[in-house]
Amino acid sequence: MTSRTVTLLDVARAAGVSKSTVSDALQGSGRVAEATRDRVRAVAEELGYRPNSAARRLRRASTGAVGLHLPATATRLDYYMNLAFGAVERAQEDGLDMVLLAPSGAAGGRIASRVDGLLVIDPEAGDSAVPGLLDAGVPVVTGERYLGPSAGPSAAVVCDNAASLTALLDHVTERGARRPAVLAPSGSSAWATALRATARSWGLAHGVEVALRTVPFTATPAEAEETTRALLTADPAVDAVICAPDGSAPGVLRAATALGREVGTLGGGGGTGGSNGTGGGTPPEPGTIAQSGTPPEPGTIARSGPGLLVAACVDGPATRGAEPPVTAVDLRPAAYGRTCAELLCDILADRAAPDTVRRHAWSLETRASTGSPG
Repeated sequence: MTSRTVTLLDVARAAGVSKSTVSDALQGSGRVAEATRDRVRAVAEELGYRPNSAARRLRRASTGAVGLHLPATATRLDYYMNLAFGAVERAQEDGLDMVLLAPSGAAGGRIASRVDGLLVIDPEAGDSAVPGLLDAGVPVVTGERYLGPSAGPSAAVVCDNAASLTALLDHVTERGARRPAVLAPSGSSAWATALRATARSWGLAHGVEVALRTVPFTATPAEAEETTRALLTADPAVDAVICAPDGSAPGVLRAATALGREVGTLGGGGGTGGSNGTGGGTPPEPGTIAQSGTPPEPGTIARSGPGLLVAACVDGPATRGAEPPVTAVDLRPAAYGRTCAELLCDILADRAAPDTVRRHAWSLETRASTGSPG
């Protein structure tokens, strides 16, 4: 059947089912047995069936555009800009324009008249715009799961955020840290919720009390610096700080410098720490201060003190360009945006069911801030 376009009727005849069953099976709708759905999709793939996009757009009164909803306060962050560029690039490959929606959202009916589908990234359960978007009457793909109530099915692209923070905590522990701290994001997104829960569960599983501090979802370097200074002053036994918000790591580094904590080593602040992160000696026991008595007053710089390991949950220019460069989780935002847009395109083209969940991989980039070679 390579000499002409393969139709739904061709697939139906080859699969031994009706044309309507083929349509329902490929769209993920109707009451079709899972075995039948799988058989129809296999036959369609074998025959090289491709939906008629022009006819599909006429049936759905297509606009030829899809919408992108980002967290209200996140548009200034490098992570979301890279994600958006990736999504735009992928949507254009299917001939679709990308419309950036206003942070406040809009009524579902109005949105549905303007776009064929929606990407809703890091949806907050407390965001009043999200329920209307999820129930707008068009296919929706969320970047991370929505933890609030939803009336309609939505597809999702998810990362294993618990595993990424676990990898960071394991890494700083392997480098010698005994009292880690996590600056976790506030809010009700799946990412923020997973990081806070993982910090607690990891501590319980390892018999270690993780110093958990909550900072704004989009904490600035100044906010991260203030929180870190207060944390290290009140709890000087902390020997590793993992900060979550994108771009906030330089604030942690500034706080460490102000308090005389040498980043990248757990030895005393004398520049003698080796690349293995032990500083040529033994890390201080929890509750003790190595080589110095009491922490310095805010605003002063200590002459010597215990070292500090620093890592981040989101990689980017702020972590790569810091001094020292900061160990971080590379969430590959441009690729993530592409994956989200690809899933939405597949749903619109009847290549995927409207409740499909796909996974996106991250990687751990170890650098000098944890005593690791860059």
